Amino acid sequence: MNIKKICFATTLSLLSSASWAVNWSSTQLHLNNGDFKNPFSLQKSNTKIVSLQHASGYNYGDNFFFIDYISDDLDDGYQDKDFYGEWYSTFSLAKLSDRNLSFGAMTDIGLTAGFNAAGDAKVLKYLPGVKVNWQAPGFSFLSTLVTAYIDDSEGVARGGAPTETNSWMLDIAWGYPFAIGKQKFNITGHVEYIAARKNEFGENVRAWILAQPIITWDLGYALSMQENTLLLGLEWQYWHNKLGTDSTESVPQLHVEWTF
Repeated sequence: MNIKKICFATTLSLLSSASWAVNWSSTQLHLNNGDFKNPFSLQKSNTKIVSLQHASGYNYGDNFFFIDYISDDLDDGYQDKDFYGEWYSTFSLAKLSDRNLSFGAMTDIGLTAGFNAAGDAKVLKYLPGVKVNWQAPGFSFLSTLVTAYIDDSEGVARGGAPTETNSWMLDIAWGYPFAIGKQKFNITGHVEYIAARKNEFGENVRAWILAQPIITWDLGYALSMQENTLLLGLEWQYWHNKLGTDSTESVPQLHVEWTF
């Protein structure tokens, strides 16, 4: 087992041992539908994405993960069904040291261990880094995350996407609730930048910017259900240099969100 797999296994062990100390958690089912372009075949397809998303906080930090099940209606030689997932666990330095680390708008800083995995492409990335939480008027949360982007993928020889050299990522995530009259809304989402790298054939993989803002109406609250249980809205995906190609797309998607 190489050093990257050892680090990955150690991270999962730490997460399992900390699970008993969960202080809060939120688990959601997301349904999205939109027309996406395959940046390699350049064909468009109607794509459905079913996502299981979870966030929780425990005595020493927080966890976040999602798993996407993706299906499209395009017969282009690629798998029409696939999965993709990400997991991040952050260890709060304020909680670990039992000290107030607030400085200006910064409320906390933490050490993050994460990974990204894709099924058919046989891609696995490790993302160790630093997360900073911020306080901003009106926001329910605002964070910045800077990580390495370390490749441990299977590669072409094993039937996957080409392996890549290592890189780095910057991600900004937010939540902003607001009301119009008696109706409640949320604007959530994230923007990520992943720097350029090369694949196993020496070809350039372009730096990309991926933005996924979501605006939702609290339909459940309007129907006298518990607040933030059933949300209906629109997710916009803007991906410049999608998957490292020179293809850029802008796709609106119908978005439904149900919190367990």
